[in-house]
Order: sequence, then structure tokens, then C-alpha cells
Amino acid sequence: MLALDKVDFSCNTGEVHAVVGENGAGKSTLMKVLAGAYRPDGGKIMLKGKEISFSSPREAQRHGISIIYQEFNLIPDLTVAENIFLGREPQKQMGFIDKKMLYERAKELLENLGVHIDLDVRVSELGVAQQQMVEIAKSLSLKADIIIMDEPSAVVSGKELESLFRIIETLKESGKAIIYISHRIDEIFQIADKATVLKDGKLVGTVDTSEVDKPTVVRMMVGRNLSEAFPSRGKAGEKKEVLELKNVTRDGILKNVSLNVRAGEILGIAGLVGAGRSELARVIFGADPIDRGEIILNGKRIKKSTPKHSIASGIGYVTENRAHDGLVHSLSVRKNLTLPILDRIKKWFFVKEGQEREFSKGCVDRFNIIAPSIEQEVRYLSGGNQQKVILAKWISIKPSLLILDEPTRGIDVGAKSEVYSLMRRLAEQGTAILMISSELPEIIGMSDRILVMHDGEVMGELFPEKTSEEQILMMATGQEGKTPGEE
Repeated sequence: MLALDKVDFSCNTGEVHAVVGENGAGKSTLMKVLAGAYRPDGGKIMLKGKEISFSSPREAQRHGISIIYQEFNLIPDLTVAENIFLGREPQKQMGFIDKKMLYERAKELLENLGVHIDLDVRVSELGVAQQQMVEIAKSLSLKADIIIMDEPSAVVSGKELESLFRIIETLKESGKAIIYISHRIDEIFQIADKATVLKDGKLVGTVDTSEVDKPTVVRMMVGRNLSEAFPSRGKAGEKKEVLELKNVTRDGILKNVSLNVRAGEILGIAGLVGAGRSELARVIFGADPIDRGEIILNGKRIKKSTPKHSIASGIGYVTENRAHDGLVHSLSVRKNLTLPILDRIKKWFFVKEGQEREFSKGCVDRFNIIAPSIEQEVRYLSGGNQQKVILAKWISIKPSLLILDEPTRGIDVGAKSEVYSLMRRLAEQGTAILMISSELPEIIGMSDRILVMHDGEVMGELFPEKTSEEQILMMATGQEGKTPGEE
């Protein structure tokens, strides 16, 4: 199959043009062709009415095309100003860097964006949202007329996302062409003038966002209707308590956290970045210690836990960052799938490869993992299929408790639908699921109960049928709260 197959695409000045599609649709390949990272095997690239061909990203930059990848390309130990003009520093006579001019130009760029960042601060000391602003300023320093943003909202949320949208609007008004890649349908309709949909490397169509609705774009992306975004909930009832936390405290991070999760239940954990949600997951899994409190799993108090002990006790943990924690990218799909169960498929010090292959093929079929073979290095799979590999490897240990930290981050609507269905099936089979998510529709749509965290504390318990995104946000910002379980 061709990565791109005769795709037509155009973008005008003063326009935000979204490029959408499921993982593996060809979005990134098309952008890398436009940015000079890949050379096309056929077709033409026209820039300002003239046919052009790029031999490298630097050549594309010279012609006014800049791409901001999801993984930022910044040097942590250099300052903000130094990063913006890295490799293109203004110089005095004799070749010395003109630092005064460098800082003046960097200041002007950030002021034009309405961004206030200390130019002398090292990039390593900045938050993700501020690093993103530095990347945008760097693009403008290249005098880019076309700015490609690859999943820019994957790393920011809330007010930071609003700030990003404001800056995109400023760039649009100044005549820049913005190509915006995203999986989030809501924001496409919020920020984009047009949307081009790709599927299997082919153009499905280009639409004006003002003339179509969200279901139409989703249908174009996945080739089917997703009439219900979330599967129906299971029946309520008294079920066995799998996990209980009593006043769990990790000094400076978690404060007297109490909660319980029952078999067959999805407990959603909501909160803003820095609320302590991921830290809570790590504590439960035994990756971080606690200072006070009790963790009780299946009726037994855990005195001192480690990840290895947790896995043996039936806890699976899908981490927030699959790139760093969830997968070994240099290993095959087969080897990644069997990492948690090596003790079951080895004899002495040797893995029984026949059993490993049989197990891996079963996982690929069961979870609909799309890969050329089980020997494919996992780094080459799409984001959605990488996430399914992670889910499959943890489900293979048959956990009584499954912790999911941002289970659908960075995957498209079709893959999301599959993950949601899988989660609900696991719950119906009796698995207790603790789900952390920054997407409020996901929290409300998938949870049986919701706990909201703020500054390391549980602010309150909500029930999805009786709550709203606004109420969750009020609790998440510390403006409202009640005791868990209190009506």
C-alpha cells in the first residue's frame, strides 16, 4: 500500500486548514513531504504559483515552510532567545554573535505573539505550553509563511489551549497559512476554516467546517457512523471491592487520598495538570512510595509494593506516556506483547518462542492490531495500534485492577471507539478499571463514578448522569467540592 496515493491538497494565506484522519491515514507523511523531510515519488508541489522541489527540511525553511512537531526540537540547556535563533544568530564583525541584537529580535517576536517569557531562562525550566510558544516564535524567526502544527493540542489543555488558539488566530490575521493536524474533532470546528480528510493514504475530501457537522467528518475519517461515542454502561449493583485507599499521603504530592474501586466498575479520575492524578497511579502500582495511609488490594493490605509485586498481584498499568514508559520501541510487536508474561512462557533462562508467537498472534487478532507481522518493530506502528499493543500486553496478565492513564491520548476517533468498547467489555467481565483522563467528555461518557482531584487532594465524587463539564472544572480548580460519597 502506498503511504500517499495521488493526494491533492491546497492551503491559502490567512487560513487555518486542518488535516485529519485515523492513525496511518498519511497525515504525517504528507506533512513531511511539504516540509522537505521526504521526497515524493510523483506529483507536483506548487508554492505561490511556481513548481518547486525540496531536497531537505532546511531548503523548505528557506522557502517559508516550517513544521512544529509534537516532540519539540529545542535544546534544553540553551536559553529561550538562543533556541529561537539557534544556527541563525545575528553576528557582529569578525563572526562574533551579536547577543544584544539576538535578544532584541527574540523579544520582538514574543511580543508580537502576546507571549511573556523570560528570554534568559533555560528551556528546560519552561512548562510544555511555554516551550510550544518558543517553537512558534522560532518558526516566525524563519520568516515562515506556512506553519505546520502536528498535534499541537496533545500537550496542552484548558487555558493553555485557549492561549494557543489565540496565537493561531493572530498568525492567521497576519496572513500566515496554518496547517493544523489533530485528532480532536471538537477543536477542528473551533479553529479551522477547512478540513482535509485522508484515509489509507488517499484523499477522502476537503470541506468547509462552516458547512458540515462533526458526524460528517467522523464518517469521512472512519468510513462508518459512530452514532454513539461511548458504549452503554453496565448494570449497577453491589460488587466486590478490588481496591481501597485510606488516607494515602505522599508528602508534597498526595494528601489523604481515600477511594475504592469495585469489580466491573470504571472509576474516572479527573483534574487539571499537576493535580496528582498520575502520581496517584504510580503509588497504587508501587512505582512510588507512600509516607502514610493504607492500600488494600482484594482485601489484603499492601505493606510495601513494587511494580513487580503489583503485576504478580494482578495490577496492570497503562502509563500516560507510551513513548517513554509504555513500549520498548526497538523491540518487535511480539516481544512487547509478552514482556509481562515472560515467567509463564520460559523454561530456565530461555523463552519458548513457539508459545510466544502463538500468544502474540492471538493478541493481534483479538485486539485488531494492524501490523505487517508480529516481527515488526513497534516504533513503526501508528499511535492507535501502539496503544492497542500496550493494552493487550497488560490485559494478558488478566488483571483484577487495570489503571489507564490517558488511555486515548493521541489516537484517532476510530481507535478511540475500539478502546472504549474494549474497556467496557473488560468491566463486564469483572475487571476493576481506574481511568485517568483530561478529556471531560471521556470522563463523563466512560465512568461509572468520577473523583475530581486538585492539588493532590480528592475534592469530591460525582456521578456521570448528574454532572456536567462545568461542575467538574469547578472542582478541578478548587472552587467547589464535597466529601466523596456525599449526596
